[in-house]
Order: sequence, then C-alpha cells, then structure tokens
Amino acid sequence: MPEPVLSARHLSHAFTTVDGQVVETLHDVSLALHRGTFTCLVGPSGSGKTTLLRLLAGLARPMQGEVYLDGAPLKRPQRRISLVFQRDNLMPWRTVYRNIALPLQLAGVNQKHQRGRIEALITLTGLAGFEEAFPAELSGGMAQRVAIARGLVTNPDILLLDEPFGALDAMTREQLWGELLAIWENTQAAVLMVTHDIREAVFLSDQVLVMSQRPGRLIADIDVPFSRPRSLGLLADHAFINREANVRTALQR
Repeated sequence: MPEPVLSARHLSHAFTTVDGQVVETLHDVSLALHRGTFTCLVGPSGSGKTTLLRLLAGLARPMQGEVYLDGAPLKRPQRRISLVFQRDNLMPWRTVYRNIALPLQLAGVNQKHQRGRIEALITLTGLAGFEEAFPAELSGGMAQRVAIARGLVTNPDILLLDEPFGALDAMTREQLWGELLAIWENTQAAVLMVTHDIREAVFLSDQVLVMSQRPGRLIADIDVPFSRPRSLGLLADHAFINREANVRTALQR
C-alpha cells in the first residue's frame, strides 16, 4: 500500500480545567489516511473525536506524538487539509458564492482563477441558482452543502468532517449521503468523518474506526466491504445490518 497522505502516531492530548485539574482527552492514538479513501470515526460523546480532528488539521499541537503530512511533521494548518464543522459557520452577510470564495480570497488567489473553481463546485454540490442567496434564505441541508463546497474550494488532499449532518433531519441526511459520496468520488480526497450515526458510518465509509470512552483510544478498525456506488437499498441488506452490529458491539466494549 502507498504511503499515507496524513498519519498520526501515538497522539495523546489533555486540557486543564479552571480549577487546575488535567483531563486527558486522547491516549496513544495512531491512524493513517490514504488518498481516495473514506474513513468514519465513531465513539461516545466526550471521547476526543473533535480534538483529534483539530490535531489532524494542524489547529492544535498534541501534547505527545506527531501528525505527519506526506511523511513530514505537521506544524501548522495547511491548505491541503480542510476541516468542516457540524455547524455550517457561514458568514450571514456574504452570499453563497462569496462564502465559498472566502478561503481562496484569504489565500490571495486572483478572481479569474477563483471563478472557475467556485462555479464547478456550485454545480457539483447542487447549488446552481442559489449563488446570490444569503445563508438565512437557505435550508439546513443547503447551508451544509455550502460549507462542504467551501471546504473543497482549495482542492484539499484531506477533508476532515466533524458531524456535518448532525443537525439535519433523517431524510435530509440520507439525501446528502449520496451527494457527499458523489462529491468525494469526483475529488478523490482522503476523508475522515466523525459521526454518532452508525448507519451513516457504515454506508459512507471504507472503514470505521471506533473510539473508547475518554481518554479516547482507538479500540476497533472495522472494514466495510460493500462496492461503490452505493444506494439506500443497501441499508436493508443483511450484510450491511451485520456490519452495523459489529460497530455497535465494538462501541459497547
């Protein structure tokens, strides 16, 4: 197998409470992400999943261990790594187009080069016709599409997703599963997505990583063997249901 594009080796992390207590959030976590793979991360609330994403994005430094981008230590955020949070965090005074454009503007990309990339993503994410809409005029699903498009506009090699569909209703979530997979297959980024939804994890991913209670440790790595493209009919397949059960059992350890 080729070298991972992003890897973590023996990460441990902690924070200090207001009364001076040190609380360990992650303990000895190692993982590897390869180009063109989709990995989901599940675990109990408070197990350090979001902390792990922040470390992998270069937004924080681990207390122990190291994160590597193409084999070199990751010391700071990089354009090649994009992080999308559960809340869309769109700027309410900017249109859909200008929200998506923001990372390119911050990077100093000229408007001519911005336009082609933004227009392609607007089409890919089903946002055509909403370019001049403001966030308050969008549904939750549409706003999350904008957030994902903004995360992809720099053409990252790694896309980190922190429960991007957690605030959406079940029907909208399931619709966006297929759309996210279509977008990912078009970009072939390495994806790591945090979710509390076991069905979502199994449906989307090539592998499901399971974390323990805090301090978070990786306690299971479950392969997902289903071919792509995937349809929602897979949810009723006995093999799919058995794979869900495997993840659920790992979570209960």
